[in-house]
This record gives sequence, structure tokens and C-alpha cells, in this order.
Amino acid sequence: MSLQQALFYAEGLRFSCTRCSTCCRYESGYVFLTEHDTTRLLESLQIAHTGFVETYCRWVPDKWGTEQLTLKEKSNYDCIFWKNGCSVYEARPLQCRTFPFWHSIMVSAKAWDAAARDCPGMGKGTLHLLEEIMAYLEQQDAENLVTRISNREVM
Repeated sequence: MSLQQALFYAEGLRFSCTRCSTCCRYESGYVFLTEHDTTRLLESLQIAHTGFVETYCRWVPDKWGTEQLTLKEKSNYDCIFWKNGCSVYEARPLQCRTFPFWHSIMVSAKAWDAAARDCPGMGKGTLHLLEEIMAYLEQQDAENLVTRISNREVM
């Protein structure tokens, strides 16, 4: 059996964003930023890098002794850029642009179905073919996340 035959999405999957904002609000989570994401956001917001990081970001420790740059959340868990919709939609991060075609969701039909329970656009609308889905996954693998060596003591 070929890889294409083994993938549950070999014939493609339907998805069209309804801009319901469910993936942007109500629940804690991380929006990890790539180097390209920060460049796009800096240009869109017309802000200096230091001000951007201090205002809109936080550093999250990982298990390798480094920290990854993520967007902050508001106290109600809405994305820092959510204001009656995404205020940076054209410059939104890769993680947002490639939803729901993430490795964690594309791992199985069961994972896709679980994510679809919360997203009214999944399973409806535009047919995304295997080649497009694979390109999204490859792009996520290729882009470098913004990381730094952790400031905290490792015990």
C-alpha cells in the first residue's frame, strides 16, 4: 500500500473557514511564531521588534532548555489580536493560516473528526487535495520557530 492510499485524506478534505473565531477564543493554547510570522506582523503593525515582543508575545519553556515565542492571550483566553475578528488576518501566523491542516489533526481520521466537532468549517466547503494538504504540513516543518535559550534555571 502506498503512502497516498494509507492516508485518510488521500482524496482530500473539505474545509472553509467560517470566521466563527472558535479557534481564536475561549480556550487557552499556544500560537507559536515563526521567523516569517514575526516579520509579517512587524510590517503589518508597523512596530519595532522589541515593542512587538513585549506587547503581544510571551516566551514558553520547552523540554529542551529553550523557550519558544508565542502570542499572548487576553484574560478570557481570546487571542491578543482578536477584536470582533482577527485584527491581523492578512498577516496572521502560519499556525493560524494552516489550520486545520496541522500534524496533530492530520494524524488520523479520529483526530480530524474530534477537531471537527468544534469547527463548523471542517468537512464543508472547499476541497483541499492531498498535494495542498501535504504542502501545508511541509511548510510547517520547514519554517523555523522563534526560540531562545531559557533564562530560567534548569533543575
